[in-house]
Amino acid sequence: MCFFCICRFLSKMTSRVGLRAVGTNGTDFKFRERVAPDYQMSASLKSEIRKLNLVHLLLWLLVAAQMTVSHFNLMSHDTVSMPYQWEYPYLLSLLPLLCSSLSLPKNNISYLVISMISAGLFSVAPLIYGGMEMFPVAQQLYRHGKAYRFIFGFSAVTVMYLIMVVAVQVHAWQLYYMKKLLDSWFNTTQEKKKK
Repeated sequence: MCFFCICRFLSKMTSRVGLRAVGTNGTDFKFRERVAPDYQMSASLKSEIRKLNLVHLLLWLLVAAQMTVSHFNLMSHDTVSMPYQWEYPYLLSLLPLLCSSLSLPKNNISYLVISMISAGLFSVAPLIYGGMEMFPVAQQLYRHGKAYRFIFGFSAVTVMYLIMVVAVQVHAWQLYYMKKLLDSWFNTTQEKKKK
């Protein structure tokens, strides 16, 4: 009997027709369920950065796989060519990826700043250098139709330029979202200091 009374009391407390707090009609809950815009923006930016980090990791794995296969002679150089010079420093782009991943769970501003600076040095700069390094080869391929390096039967310069186009977009969006996230975190800390 006591268990039945408790269940009945709890059901009245949770229903709209049951007991309510004094001074309310039960419809004033909406203002309490809002999340501050800064926190909503932070959560959505973190989600976008995580997605871009995943694509960055896949690109990094492609470059690392090509370098590993060519350096350890796992396939002939006719199948997978030797890497270009820009690919070596691009392997260091794992550092901004790690710093970015470490900054997100606890809103660590210093890791995010390190990630942004190292993304410029180890991700964007090698891609710019690679674009300049491969340009004469791409020009020769376009003008004369001659390719000397191949990756699975495709011109290596064409494949690497396709990877670079995707990588430039990924890194540009990463830097953009990290800057927006950094601004959001600074706004939140400034508001906390004012209070």
